[in-house]
Amino acid sequence: MITRTGSAQWDGGLKAGKGQVSTKSGALNALPYGFNTRFEDSPGTNPEELVGAAHASCFSMALAMMLEQEGVSGVSIQTTSDISMDKDGDGFAVKKAHLTTKITADADEAKVLEVAEKAKAGCPISKLLNAEITMDATVV
Repeated sequence: MITRTGSAQWDGGLKAGKGQVSTKSGALNALPYGFNTRFEDSPGTNPEELVGAAHASCFSMALAMMLEQEGVSGVSIQTTSDISMDKDGDGFAVKKAHLTTKITADADEAKVLEVAEKAKAGCPISKLLNAEITMDATVV
C-alpha cells in the first residue's frame, strides 16, 4: 500500500473563515483557500482545482504507462481536468470531471485514442471520483 498525505487547517466560519492546505512532501505549503477562492475568483486554491490537478496528472501518467506497454514511443501528453460542482439538495456535490488531453505519440491515432479511453477509466483518481467522467482527446 502507498499512502500520500495532504492536510488542511481551517479557522472561522464558512464565509469569513480562512484555511491553508499543505502536503507532506512540501509541494504545497500553507497554500491559502477559503470561501472566496472556492465560490468567487480570489487568489488561492480550492478543493476542486486540487482534485482537477490530481486527476489530470494521474490520467497522464496512466496513459503514458499504457502506451509504453503497447510499445508506443515519442509520447507527450498535456491534460486538464475540469471538476464541476453542482447544487445537490442543501449542499453541493462534484458531479462531473472532464478531461481535455492532447497526445503526441508515434502510433496510429485510433490506437492512441483506444488506450486513452482505458486510461480514463483506469487511473486511480478516476476510480476515486463518484462522478461522470468525460474526455476530449486529440492526437497531434
